[in-house]
Amino acid sequence: MSSQAVTSIDLQSLTLVASGKVRELYQVNECTLLMVVTDRVSAFDKVLFNGIPDKGTILCQISAHWFTVLGARMSDFKHHLLSLNPPSGSQVVSPSERAVLRGRCMQIRALKVFPIEVIVRGYITGSAWDEYEKHSTVHGIPQPAGLQRCQAFPEGPIYTVSLLQVGIAPSGSISGEIPPYIASRHFFAGKTDIRMSQPSTKAPPGSKDENISPDEARKIVGERWAWKIESLALNIYKTAHTYAMERGIVIADTKMEFGFDEENDEVVVVDELLWVLSLKVSPFTAPGIWTPDSSRFWPAPVQVGEEQPSFDKQHIRDYLKAYGLEGKSDVELPENIVNETTKTYREVFRRLTGRTLEQALTELED
Repeated sequence: MSSQAVTSIDLQSLTLVASGKVRELYQVNECTLLMVVTDRVSAFDKVLFNGIPDKGTILCQISAHWFTVLGARMSDFKHHLLSLNPPSGSQVVSPSERAVLRGRCMQIRALKVFPIEVIVRGYITGSAWDEYEKHSTVHGIPQPAGLQRCQAFPEGPIYTVSLLQVGIAPSGSISGEIPPYIASRHFFAGKTDIRMSQPSTKAPPGSKDENISPDEARKIVGERWAWKIESLALNIYKTAHTYAMERGIVIADTKMEFGFDEENDEVVVVDELLWVLSLKVSPFTAPGIWTPDSSRFWPAPVQVGEEQPSFDKQHIRDYLKAYGLEGKSDVELPENIVNETTKTYREVFRRLTGRTLEQALTELED
């Protein structure tokens, strides 16, 4: 694979409609979008100067693998993926552009998106552990006494929700004019059984979206859809956790966003970038689906009572903390940190899929 990170994508043949920290989103037609995953990397809410070679391809292929696995194991699992290849025809994507897009793009359905972010937590770690130590709660939900750091929740995974706090995009934050079909997805217009709240201003860099209770989520999206999202999210986590454990990986927690398929009246797993696009706002984040960017992946077994080694950007976070560079813009990572991070991403890909990245791309072409 490439030894150079692809940190920018410039497709002349399609209209760029949104740009996130990692992903770019292009319009194919009124029903289809092209999501392109770069090798950019962020930490502490800042995009770093250099990327991680092949990271975008790995994240894209991991998400696609999960769609296949979960679709085979869950009858009610639906997703937004149409194709892992760019649009056909040289008049749509040029041969040179197609080479850049190889393995790092998805054609996806344009859908309305629920304004909540779901986090399913199987283990008490990170901010959840910090809250528990202070208040014996996680996301405001009371927890049993005596839990240890990184312990599995004794009553099973817990479902938590955040309200995606967004505001109107600053001038220039989204390239091009937003097509009418996308603007019409604002607040599920015309759908009387889906209730949406008005968005407030996006939390500033370094802060979080607003945590809300499951009861508050039901008030926002309606009873029918809130219960469906909660049930689906917990089932997805349990199914993915079981699959990963069979391959030596613990999924400690994961983030998810959900869209609405009006034609089939179904809840669909989507990428967060669709949410910010549907509101015509600045796409601050787009972590990917069940990847090391959106989930905590640990090597099994869990060592209860202590912090766990991880299959994610921990090498980068540790480096930035050690040199006081948290939250600094345009930090250039040294070669050894880049190499260690690439190695980590490749290893989690191999474990999850049973293939090397090169094998996956060959199969994609076939």
